[in-house]
Amino acid sequence: MVTNVTNLSRSGLYDWMAQRVSAVVLAAYFIFLIGYVVANPGIGYAQWHELFANNWMRIFSLLALVALGAHAWVGMWTIATDYLTPMAFGKSATTVRFLFQAVCGVAMFAYFVWGVQILWGI
Repeated sequence: MVTNVTNLSRSGLYDWMAQRVSAVVLAAYFIFLIGYVVANPGIGYAQWHELFANNWMRIFSLLALVALGAHAWVGMWTIATDYLTPMAFGKSATTVRFLFQAVCGVAMFAYFVWGVQILWGI
């Protein structure tokens, strides 16, 4: 069994729940966006700007960014602990897994900060 302290909550149930809740948030966000595009055919920059100028849309988008980060972290942690094991990588498995998780974590943080800058026009 692989033990790791980089999961979100140290509990499989809470990680499972976080991934399911984040999936619902992401589904609601993308269904809304698809509905908006369908309801506004030929949408242009001005309409997108007007939509994202509303604070409720910025908050909804920020919630989707947080949900995406949580969802990705749990998924990445699951993949790392399932496939980057001593059986596959020998004694260096812990190092490989740590490096994989560190790179994914830095990338997710960078995407989150970038998304916040785009949303709030920093």
